[in-house]
Amino acid sequence: MKIGMAQLNPTVGDMEGNLARIGDAAERAAAAGARLVVYSELCLTGYPPRDLLERGAFIEASEKALAACRDLSRRFPDTGLLIGSIGRSLKKTGKPLTNSAFLIRNGGVLFRQDKTLLPTYDVFDESRYFEPSEESDVFHMDGETLGITICEDAWCDAALPGGRPYPLDPVRRLAGKGATLLINLSASPFYVGKETARWELARGHATRHRLPFILVNQVGGNDELIFDGRSLALSRDGELAAGLAGFTEDLAVVDSARAGRSGNFAPPDSVSSMHDALILGIRDYLNKCGFRKAVLGLSGGIDSALVCSLAAEALGPENVLGIAMPSDYSSPDSEEDARRLAAGLGVAYRVIPISGLVRAYQDALSEPFRGTPSGAAEENIQARIRGNLLMAFSNKFGYLTLSTGNKSELSVGYCTLYGDMSGGLSVIADVPKTRVYRLAEYVNRKREIIPRRCFTRPPSAELRPGQQDQDTLPPYETLDAILHHVLEEGLSGAEIESRGFAPQTVQWVMTAITASEFKRRQAAPGLKLFPKAFGSGRRMPIAMKGIY
Repeated sequence: MKIGMAQLNPTVGDMEGNLARIGDAAERAAAAGARLVVYSELCLTGYPPRDLLERGAFIEASEKALAACRDLSRRFPDTGLLIGSIGRSLKKTGKPLTNSAFLIRNGGVLFRQDKTLLPTYDVFDESRYFEPSEESDVFHMDGETLGITICEDAWCDAALPGGRPYPLDPVRRLAGKGATLLINLSASPFYVGKETARWELARGHATRHRLPFILVNQVGGNDELIFDGRSLALSRDGELAAGLAGFTEDLAVVDSARAGRSGNFAPPDSVSSMHDALILGIRDYLNKCGFRKAVLGLSGGIDSALVCSLAAEALGPENVLGIAMPSDYSSPDSEEDARRLAAGLGVAYRVIPISGLVRAYQDALSEPFRGTPSGAAEENIQARIRGNLLMAFSNKFGYLTLSTGNKSELSVGYCTLYGDMSGGLSVIADVPKTRVYRLAEYVNRKREIIPRRCFTRPPSAELRPGQQDQDTLPPYETLDAILHHVLEEGLSGAEIESRGFAPQTVQWVMTAITASEFKRRQAAPGLKLFPKAFGSGRRMPIAMKGIY
């Protein structure tokens, strides 16, 4: 059977736009001879719809859109459309909705398979909304017996990369019922290394059951989540028969009997994947939220230079404004590097000195602050002035403000609430400082965009004379390694110390992470790149005691 793999970029709630994408893919796949077109999980509603699933109007709109899919299918009477959307639960108890795959052909729904395994970890909370299926059935179509699963249904083996232990295996159940072709509708968010984990997962199912395996994954950015696509078709030998592009919409028509080619899966470079993910995340976040232009502060440092470069590539340089806001402590090198970056990128550039505003704040606070030593409160006035100016441009001209803080800073609170944390999107909030440099080098892979001095000057917030980040923080190589052990691996302080880190450094980092939780709760959404990012997938208490 010829099968179309429709890797689309849906927008949550945009039933009309999503339906148009579904129709366009169906038309192209049918013209290429496809007898079945497979779409991604919840492609009709967009994934994840979250608490929209509690709105009656949203549910009704999805049902009308599904009826429109039935009408659409009459244009291609010989081609089935396997579409992910929400359904009404057929049970009298439990949750009212299901996460479902609908097989539609020539105006009718021929088959429906509801999702069995509902993830409730990290960013997933599907059992909040959906009732799981207790049955997995096959469906006979055009000489094939289809075994249909939805995303997590395939991540059911703890021995697989990224797999989790579940009491049942829907893929094995379908293979046991005589499936000749395994199909998975997926909305699997990106993280560094996910491409290889997904490939090994699909290959494991194909080789274990000696069956072709097709996985169609969503692509695009929705809020902080980025979906990389990279849909796969594997032969019964577990070899790649078709692989779709990463981070862009794509369509391929494959034959279920087609043999794969040994060794033709090559895992992408992690830095290029991070770069492409951030480009897609910025572009979709702005476009899907109704923004066309972005503004950010240009300090002359590596973080803002990287964010500006990514934004210019994602949105076009004509849609980016960089603003330098020098104070008495800003170095001439910083101002020069900010100007060179903007000129090299072709983005609009403004300079708004803030020394006068800083003095006005100091004058207003001179009486209540009298007799106290100068410190963080005075330094952070500068950061908050800059945040206010950026938000003024956002309000006046409709820009989205991009926050430029990295994961290392956000982890330990080396950032100013209502200052450099201001913004509508925190682009590199999941990028540790050491990886910021790698990404910046990647940006410069063809020509120097980010000035070389940004790589060599010691990082500094420039809020007091001679300030450097390392006056307050451990060396970034040490800090990022400890953060990985805490955030990604969940190790205790004693376990981290056993790996050769100084006890006082480990204690400081873990204490700072806990003490900064209240700041991160108020931070702009950050694009997720790693398995454990700050945001919806990390739910730590703010008011707590102890270091864990």
